[in-house]
Order: sequence, then structure tokens, then C-alpha cells
Amino acid sequence: MAESTDKKNVYRVEGFTCANCAGKFENNVKQLPGVQDAKVNFGASKISVYGDTTIEELEKAGAFENLKVAPEKAQREATADSNKEEKEPFYKKHSTLLNAALLIVFGYLSLIVNGEENLITSLLFAASIVIGGFSLFKVGFKNLMRFEFDMKTLMTVAIIGAAVIGEWAEGAIVVILFAISEALERFSMDRARQSIRSLMDIAPKEALVRRNGQEMMIHVDDIALGDIMIVKPGQKIAMDGVVVSGYSAVNQAAITGESVPVEKKVDDDVFAGTLNEEGLLEVKVTKLVDDTTIAKIIHLVEEAQGERAPSQAFVDKFAKYYTPIIMIVAALVAVIPPLFFGGDWTTWIYQGLSVLVVGCPCALVISTPISIVSAIGNAAKKGVLIKGGVYLEEMGALKAIAFDKTGTLTRGVPVVTDFNVLNKAANEKELLSIITALEYRSQHPLASAIMRKAEESNISYSDITVEDFSSITGKGIKGSVNGTTYYIGNPKLFKELQTVHFTPDQEQLVASLQNQGKTAMIVGTEKDILAVIAVADEVRDSSMGVIQKLHQLGIKKTIMLTGDNKGTATAIAGSVGVSDVQAELLPQDKLDFIKQLRSEYGNVAMVGDGINDAPALAASTVGIAMGGAGTDTALETADVALMGDDLRKLPFAIKLSRNALSIIKQNITFALAIKLIALLLVIPGWLTLWIAILSDMGATLLVALNGLRLMRVKE
Repeated sequence: MAESTDKKNVYRVEGFTCANCAGKFENNVKQLPGVQDAKVNFGASKISVYGDTTIEELEKAGAFENLKVAPEKAQREATADSNKEEKEPFYKKHSTLLNAALLIVFGYLSLIVNGEENLITSLLFAASIVIGGFSLFKVGFKNLMRFEFDMKTLMTVAIIGAAVIGEWAEGAIVVILFAISEALERFSMDRARQSIRSLMDIAPKEALVRRNGQEMMIHVDDIALGDIMIVKPGQKIAMDGVVVSGYSAVNQAAITGESVPVEKKVDDDVFAGTLNEEGLLEVKVTKLVDDTTIAKIIHLVEEAQGERAPSQAFVDKFAKYYTPIIMIVAALVAVIPPLFFGGDWTTWIYQGLSVLVVGCPCALVISTPISIVSAIGNAAKKGVLIKGGVYLEEMGALKAIAFDKTGTLTRGVPVVTDFNVLNKAANEKELLSIITALEYRSQHPLASAIMRKAEESNISYSDITVEDFSSITGKGIKGSVNGTTYYIGNPKLFKELQTVHFTPDQEQLVASLQNQGKTAMIVGTEKDILAVIAVADEVRDSSMGVIQKLHQLGIKKTIMLTGDNKGTATAIAGSVGVSDVQAELLPQDKLDFIKQLRSEYGNVAMVGDGINDAPALAASTVGIAMGGAGTDTALETADVALMGDDLRKLPFAIKLSRNALSIIKQNITFALAIKLIALLLVIPGWLTLWIAILSDMGATLLVALNGLRLMRVKE
């Protein structure tokens, strides 16, 4: 089953027990003939292979760990099989470990009855070592032959040494405890990966599709663009598409993290994996199964888990030198006291072997990946897409955050905020219908706000006949209704109409609205000013609360960057509570300002919509895009995407990142401290193989449990 050389092939891998083993598998694959490069993603249990190879060759490269390899797509279909595997009885799954443990029990019974020097006692412990440690020794011996030093090499040398000096019982216990430690490590990583597996199971594998007048259940891989899906109440939507018939509320929590169902009507977009709660929907498929938003999220999250964070890079580099150093220290402990200080050889060889076991870097190696996988998985389930461990760490260290105004702090949709009728003789509803009929013919961006206002007030305007309509460039519009000419425009337009008197009170009203960041339009005839209508880009309800939370979290500077005029910008900045505002900026100015902030504060985030803010997003330490769901640009360009277009997710993302940073530091410190304490026990000669393996196992377990806490961080 040869793969083509001109593209990357991704495979799922089953059987990784530790990050070191994943690194060894990667090196083995790189050495295969026809392979140019390979990259293992331990967090997602995947390998990307660049070049020409077969599954058989890949499995041979992973034979040391009994790894099973399958193409990524085929593995996706095998969810049911993996579920069957999970249901395998406990005693069958861990039969080797249980048999070895049983032999240890018999060994201790024989020890009580027959004594330590008895042949049967020694044979029982030796049998336990061979059965429980067979897979460990197989790899350990190969490593020794190649002078490769990893944790399995350390354990193999330690157990052989224990057998040589007659410590059969302790050698057997070390084998069992190491096997338990590896099982716990594997279980912990599987728990962390479960958050991604649960994402994979969100979207249905089949959908009810209408083709040629017939309804049929079709597998998602066979659904074509343009097919019409029929989604009944209570069913999940299988593919991204657009509603062509029906009305319903759809729960999008799986994609966007929104807890409240979203209203969906004709022409609205829907996403694969979301739940149709109320009405029947007919949906036209717009994306193939591998291009859906949920497929992209899964892909990006898995890629993110493979991105090494700075702390992980440090650990990987440290572990590379750490293991050989431990081997040297153990040899010195075993040799120096007997040679130079008259120590007993058996005692100090035993101490040296204990040093080897203490030196096993399980806890250190797992400390960072388990934290990153847990945090990124938790964020994805809450509607925050973090595209790598590096961004997770950098978000935790942010000092300043810049916000684009339109579509980020504001909704990006203009609305009518004020409608002041100044002429008592005018009828409010009748006047609004005339204004809307005129604006309907206008191309002005603010016209849509007035039309929406009329629709919300149930005011009809389509039956009004407008004559002599014309646009007055830079000033407004005019048109005749029932023989009367109406003007809508800025104050300049009416000041130029000599027949209209603009009173100080009216001027003050317009100035007041403008100071509030609103665009004021005057409505009148050639004789009278009839009304003032104000339109503004509405501030998001959540913006003020989010800025307050960010300041409480210790973000030193929040700054709004906008191309809008200073009056509007200052008004909006005041209402949301940002610490600074910069207005009338071009995209280049935003970019320059971000660079300036970086030089001043170091770690700076930019929050924008991912399209016109692309240069500024790229220049910031962390680019955060609003509305990742359905927005390919935001998903591709940003380092972090807030899927539900919900700014309230930002404080949660920062809190999660800080927790992750803290837990990674705790884990590394704890893993190294416990090793150091155990090593110090060598000085008085108190270190035993028991203490050594229990300290290693305890450290691994605590580090894993500490990392898994990140899955429970709430908003």
C-alpha cells in the first residue's frame, strides 16, 4: 500500500506509552527508505510522513512498542471498533501485569515459609520479572546495544543489576511498579485526548438526503455539494450548509460554546455537529465532510497539540542530556565509595541501581504535553480554538490587549438609536415611513439601519411613491412625496438651504448626539426641520464587562484601535472602559501601533475580525480572531479564534492559559524536586529500589493528575 511522495500522509498511531517512545518512533520512521521526513504528534497520537512508505514498514518501525498504524481517514471510521476495544475485560487487558503480580504474591508467601535464600522463592520472583518485564527488556536490550539511553534502558540495567546482587524481590517489585506507572501515564494521556475524541463523535456519520424526489440515508462521505438534507427536530446536523426551508432553534454549543440555542431561518448558515431543537429544517450542503467547520476545528486542535510549547522544548532538550547524566551519576555512586572509602560493593551497587530508577524521567517528560493537551481540549469544547502550546503559554503572559472597534467591541451593524420629531404637526409613524421610502432608494451604508427600524415598528414604506429622487454628494438625499420635497442629510445640507431656519436648540441636539458617537441626520422640507434621526454602531452588551474582567486579571493596558473619527471613538471607548483609544487609523497605522505596544509591554494580543485586521493580528504576540465558526479567514490567520463571535470567552481563555502556565511550572518543578530529594537519600545510604520506584511513580501520577485539572477550568 505505497503512498505518493508528493504529499504529506497522516496516520493514527495506537500504543504510545510515553513521549520518549513517540520520539524514538519518529526517528525510526525518518530512517525508513523513501521517507524524507516524519513528525509525531504525541498529543493527538498521529504521525505525519513525507515520502513513500507502507503501513507494514511503519509498524515495523514501531515494533519495539507494538504500535498499530492506520491511515487517518480509515481510523476515523473505526470509532466503533475502538469502543469495542475499550469494553475488553480488565483482566484480559492487563493479564501480563496481573500474572506477574500473582507470582510476586506467591514469591512473598514462599519467602515467609522457606526464607530468602530458597531456590523456589528466587524462581518465583525471577518468573515475575521475566513475565512482567519482557516487553521492557526487549526494548532495553536493543537500546543498550545501540547506546541509546531512555527510561527503558535505565530500568533494564537497574533490574538486571538487582538480579545480579540477589535482590530478586525488589527487582520484581520494580518491574510491576514501572508497568503500573506506564499504564497510569497512558491512561492519563488518553483521558486528555478524550476531549478531542468527543469532538470527533459530535457530527453524525449519516444524513437523510433528498435526491431525485426520494429521501434516503447516505453516509457523509457520499454526500455531494448541493444535496438537500432533511433535519428533523432532535437530530444533529451532519454537514455545513444553508437553510433553504424551515425555521428552528439550533444548539451550537459544540462548535461555538454558546449555551443558548440560535434562531435559524431561510438563508442562515448551519454547522455540522450542531443540534436542531425545534422545527424541521431543509439544508443545502455547502461543504464536503472534510471541509466542514467541525472537521477544521478537529484538525487545527490536533495540529495545535503537536506544536511544542517553549517549556516543552526545554523539557525535551533537558531530557536528552538528563538520562546519560543519571547513568554517569549512578555509576559513580556504585564505584567511588567502595574504591576510595572502603564501602561495601553490594551496598553501593544497590544504591547506584536505585539512582538509576530514581532517574527515570517519566514525570518530567509527561509534565508539559498532558497539560497542553488538557488545556487545548477544554478550550475547544468551550468555543475557543488555541492553535498551539506556544500561544497557550503566550496568552498567559499577556500584558496589553488591543481591540479593533467595529465588529469586536461593537456589533458591526448600524442601528437607529434616536428618533426625535421636532415639528409637532408631523405624525411620527407617517414621517418614518417617508424617511424609509427615501432611504430605500439610497446606497448609503446607514440606510439599512433605518429600514430595519421601520420593519421592527411594522411601518410600511414600499407603497409610498417617491418622485424626483436624487443623491446630494457628501450631504444627503432628496425626493418628493405627495408633492412635498423632503431632504435627509447632515447639518451642512440644511445650512445651505436659505429657506430653513436652524435654531440653536436644534444645533445643540445634533452636537449632543455627535458627542455620543452617533451619526445625526436631519429630516426636513424646504421650509421646516421635521426630525433628527441618529444612527450608531451598537456596542456589544458584553464589551464593558469583558474589559473590566481583563483589568481585574491584571492586564495593564486595553486599547481600542479604529479607523473611525475621534468623536465616535472616544464616546465608545468611554462606554466600554478601555484604558486608551487611537482613532482615524489606517491598517498600516494599526500595524505600527501594535509594534510600538510590543516594544513597550512585550506580550501583546490583538483582537479583530481576522480579515481587515490581518496585518495587526500577525504582528501581535497572539492574534485573536472573532467569530471563527464559518469564517475560514479567522480560522486560518489567527493564533486563537473565539468561535461563537463572543468576546466573553476572552477572559476565560486568558485564565485557562495562566492556569496552564502555572501547572506546567508546578509539574516541572515537582518532577525535578522529587528526584533531587530521592537522590539526596543516597548520602546517608537510605535510598532503596522501593523508595526509588515509588517516588518515580508518585511523581508521574501527581504530574498527570495536576495536568488533567486543566480539563475542569470553567468560564
